[in-house]
Amino acid sequence: MSALQRRTPKAEAHAVSQRERILDAAQKCFIEHGFHGASMARIAGEAAISAGLAYRYFESKNAIMLAIIARELEGKRERIQELCAGNDFLDAVMEKFAAWQKGSPDIMNAAIFLEMSAEASRSPEIAQAIRDSDTLVREEFERWLQLPRSEGGLGVTAGQARERGILMQCLIEGLVVRAARDPHLDPQAIRRALEPVFRHLGFLPPASS
Repeated sequence: MSALQRRTPKAEAHAVSQRERILDAAQKCFIEHGFHGASMARIAGEAAISAGLAYRYFESKNAIMLAIIARELEGKRERIQELCAGNDFLDAVMEKFAAWQKGSPDIMNAAIFLEMSAEASRSPEIAQAIRDSDTLVREEFERWLQLPRSEGGLGVTAGQARERGILMQCLIEGLVVRAARDPHLDPQAIRRALEPVFRHLGFLPPASS
């Protein structure tokens, strides 16, 4: 029996807490210093633990980044459910945009998104993890789009759902980048620009004549 299997519930809860503490510290360091500027020693210091203890949980910064991507995947799935459950999809997207502008800790930071994207160009392992995450998120979004309107979806075909899923993924990722590059951009200007697009895609009812 492995040491992991022998852990008591209390020990397991402590290990999960320590792991999350390291991930939170790493995200803060990645935002402030960039992926390459954030050493394991710096991350450990931010987490108020020794570097040796940090290495017991994660063998490298790449391992930390992969864990952050996995954690973000769960967050994305929750946010898709929130978006789909709302009466106004555009309102929900704009709420997320405002959170990205503020750097809210409850949602993926725009700077972390950019760091992940940059590191994906250098690390095949991270690039694959991001692709897998993106695929799962898009598939979940497409399933929602195919639901009948009586169940909260748009009732579109599989092909239409695929096209709209790709478009929305590109659009929302663009909003994340825009929030990072221009945090003082007027959200109402963004909303006015998005409204006709969302109406055309069926996320909003047709404008009254």
